Amino acid sequence: MPNVPAVSALPRRDQIRKEAARLFAARGFLGVGVDEIGKAVGISGPGLYRHFSGKDAMLADLLVGISERLLEEGRRRAGEAGGTSGPSGALDALIGGHVDFALDDRDLIILHDRELLHLKEEDRRRVRRLQRGYVELWVGVVREAFPPLADPGAEPLARAAVHAVFGLLNSTPHSAAPHSAQADRSGLPRDAMAVLLHSLAQGAFAAAAASVATAAPTGPTGPTGRAGQAGPDGRGAAEDGPEAPTAAAAEG
Repeated sequence: MPNVPAVSALPRRDQIRKEAARLFAARGFLGVGVDEIGKAVGISGPGLYRHFSGKDAMLADLLVGISERLLEEGRRRAGEAGGTSGPSGALDALIGGHVDFALDDRDLIILHDRELLHLKEEDRRRVRRLQRGYVELWVGVVREAFPPLADPGAEPLARAAVHAVFGLLNSTPHSAAPHSAQADRSGLPRDAMAVLLHSLAQGAFAAAAASVATAAPTGPTGPTGRAGQAGPDGRGAAEDGPEAPTAAAAEG
């Protein structure tokens, strides 16, 4: 029987997205040509232009797309789980969704960390807006799930905890071998790593809440005092710092 190349079940546009993300993450956006992406999906470089206008469009599609997906999926997960299990269930659902993203879409986390500056200004602003929305979603759910963080003076602490958890979850490209379905560099299988990350995230929020519950008021900022102020405007990195997806992933 003659050898027949395997046909991907993914639509062609999704094949291009997947291979472009892989190549951009491995060699950098500037180090990859259109012809190489075309070869990876079995079509000529010029054939890619039937799907994307160029490399810039591919990168924008990847980074804007994952920011939209995280926000939409986060809202859906939190809404569905919150309706049946309350705020704690909504937070569990948010954490679970982001853990899946961090473990299964590592290329996109790397892209966000390294290639965001190559987006056109309009696309970069769109990514930032989407990520700010994602952060606000998490901050709201965390404050509902942990009543001590609902205190007005504890809002900066809740926000800082959300960013700290994003940093933890989005560190997986550095702690696990890319595209490994079995075990990461620590020897943990994927599912075990997911359980560990979920537990660590919950522990971080619980620790933040406990610090509010045990702290004495120190001034007009409330129980968190100066330590709870993530930035001069009280919002910390939510406007311009590293955010959510990539926060890798993912407000940058």
